[in-house]
Amino acid sequence: MAVLVTLRQAIFIGTVMPEAHPLILALVSYLEHDALPTIVLDTDYNILAANAAYRRQFGHDEQAPLGEKCHRVSHHYAVPCDQAGEHCPMRKAWASKEPERVLHIHHTPRGPEHVDVELRPILDEQGRVVAFVERLTSIALASAQPQQQGLVGRAPAFKTALASLQRAAPAQIPVLLQGESGTGKELFARAIHLGSPRANGPLVVVDCTGLTESLFESELFGYEKGAFTGANQRKVGLAEAAHGGTLFLDEIGEVPLAMQVKLLRLIESGSFRPVGSLRTVHADFRLVSATHKPLKQMVAEGTFREDLYYRISGFPIRLPALRERVEDLPLLAESLLQRMGGPPAVSLTEAALTQLRLHTFPGNIRELRNILERARLFADDGLIRPEHLPDDVGQPLPATTRGRGRNDLGGLALALEQFQGSRSELARHLGLSERTLYRRLKALGLN
Repeated sequence: MAVLVTLRQAIFIGTVMPEAHPLILALVSYLEHDALPTIVLDTDYNILAANAAYRRQFGHDEQAPLGEKCHRVSHHYAVPCDQAGEHCPMRKAWASKEPERVLHIHHTPRGPEHVDVELRPILDEQGRVVAFVERLTSIALASAQPQQQGLVGRAPAFKTALASLQRAAPAQIPVLLQGESGTGKELFARAIHLGSPRANGPLVVVDCTGLTESLFESELFGYEKGAFTGANQRKVGLAEAAHGGTLFLDEIGEVPLAMQVKLLRLIESGSFRPVGSLRTVHADFRLVSATHKPLKQMVAEGTFREDLYYRISGFPIRLPALRERVEDLPLLAESLLQRMGGPPAVSLTEAALTQLRLHTFPGNIRELRNILERARLFADDGLIRPEHLPDDVGQPLPATTRGRGRNDLGGLALALEQFQGSRSELARHLGLSERTLYRRLKALGLN
């Protein structure tokens, strides 16, 4: 009883709602000194309590938003997340009575941030859900705001890839990054390394493109002095240099077939012999690979070893093309312009941004960076206008077919102009959900 009296006194300093269930009062006492920001919710989305870590990190002036709806505080939504196009862990946890985890973008005193949300239901003696405990972990591996380095994005396709990255980074499992050229595979690999226990070790990048069999072997495994003509001194291989850190094999689909068996042996045993040496070297590294090639198809064609494929693809992550995350164009453009540096500061006009939204970006983010680098040279007053963009940017395609509007804003703009019917009928014609069509239309600047 004395414990409850003490806890009820805590009501007056703003940590828990007065009408809280006795189970919740005991829970708040337990969670108060938890290192992770934590809130307690009732079954109607109201915030009943918040611990000290939450008040410091997410509270305004270190005050908890008690009595407010969680979706209004975190997302500024008037309705629950699932009614606003987001995944709502509460609905799933209510039904399953099991913990649920999801990645959201939360509004914080520092602006929007990616947050890993873990929600656990609290059951009473009869097994009924009486409340939820929500733990929040801010993700430092990516930003939802413009920044001068690292991953940035807010689009659903980007958040899906980021959620997978967040799961994989702390583990030792080999990761295979798959995506078109220019989608940021090396940035994702660096984020995985920084989110791993090996973050203080080296990240060694091996570019597998254009390497002959002999050159690939000497680069990866190193060589002894006198191993071949021109080998005037011993060279440490990249595999040995990655000891204690991460080895990133970029464009692994380019590795010569004859070298794949040696690569497989390296990955399985961590051991290898430098060229021209009889000694065996052991390297302890975490493996991350990347490719834009269809490795499964290459396995079927016999150009990529099946055993190697399954060894490197323990945790595959698909990176979205830029046309799949067109909502991120303003954020990416601002970040890229910041990274270019140098006076004067340059920004995009709304007209130029609208024209960029109509482009399909076959070269993805790399192409966007090249376009912006060129355009800023014409922006004498610091503003990039449509006339500063290349002539082929923003030109709609000549025709559209069913399903093309899924990722092609140029095709969608043309379909919208030509299609006679309602938006729901247009969505069915394009093979999209109405919600996805709405996002695409919003990206085009249409209500």
